Amino acid sequence: MPDRPPFGVLLVTGGLTHQEGYALGFRADPRCRLIGVADDASVTPRRAALNLRLAEELQIPVLPDFDAALRRPDVHIASVSTEHERQGPLAVRCAKAGKHLYMDKPMAGSVPDAYALAEAVRRAGVKGQMYTVLNLPQAQRAKRIVDSGRLGDLRAIHCDMLFSKGNPGTAPLGSPRKEQYPPTQFRATDGKREMYNLAVYTLAMIRWLTRRKDFRSVRAVTANYFFAGHRNNDFEDFAALAVALEGGVNATITVGRIGWRGHARGGVNLVRLFGTRSSVTLEADFPRAEIVSDRGLAPVEVNPEDPMGF
Repeated sequence: MPDRPPFGVLLVTGGLTHQEGYALGFRADPRCRLIGVADDASVTPRRAALNLRLAEELQIPVLPDFDAALRRPDVHIASVSTEHERQGPLAVRCAKAGKHLYMDKPMAGSVPDAYALAEAVRRAGVKGQMYTVLNLPQAQRAKRIVDSGRLGDLRAIHCDMLFSKGNPGTAPLGSPRKEQYPPTQFRATDGKREMYNLAVYTLAMIRWLTRRKDFRSVRAVTANYFFAGHRNNDFEDFAALAVALEGGVNATITVGRIGWRGHARGGVNLVRLFGTRSSVTLEADFPRAEIVSDRGLAPVEVNPEDPMGF
């Protein structure tokens, strides 16, 4: 990688991912220059069309040969935001080509893929960064409170991250969901695995707040409460986790998608910290005003390509 900017950024996969936001961030940074959009040759026609759409919106080329794109000397960073089952292997190819990685979360779709990616980054001597919420104000405030010592010894953490997106009330209730392992698909047009998509935020924050203590156990329950699309695709829309870390620190987590009527803002997003001296609750959307009504509400207008507002 050159010692000074501009740094060339290759977008790995295009539209209807989080790549749209990442690309705009890179483009707005004077240290970076977008080189193009590239992907594996085996992608579906729909994925190829979405890649082309983002390239046209950004006025950058589609580079049809993925390996040739990785050999380009003007590419220094790969922004990888693919479907989860593809992300680990593609990111490994980028690392082996000597490209630094900026990755959407979660960084891979399986534990073996995650270990392979970590090893590829280590061997190549490149940097690898996955998107997290650690730089958001709520997380930064939680870190300052923990580091200040006012809580005493941190003993427990509770996190809620529940997105109020999508039209709820369509899931059939009454039969518990049975998780299948290993998952082979993580997202469809009308649903995606919410624990895989959201728990990574809270797990990363918990490890960060506890000064990188290792996880000793993770127990989770997944369920379907809100959306028929999730249920029909065998994707959970809600999950609860109990986590034990070294040193006697315990954490509980709820994550999921609760529907646009479930919260006055974007959803429940709070952190509770419990120490030997005191405790504190931090809520991302506080203070706020709420208006509650029992009037009937029509469903929100949805984008047929993205009905859940992913």
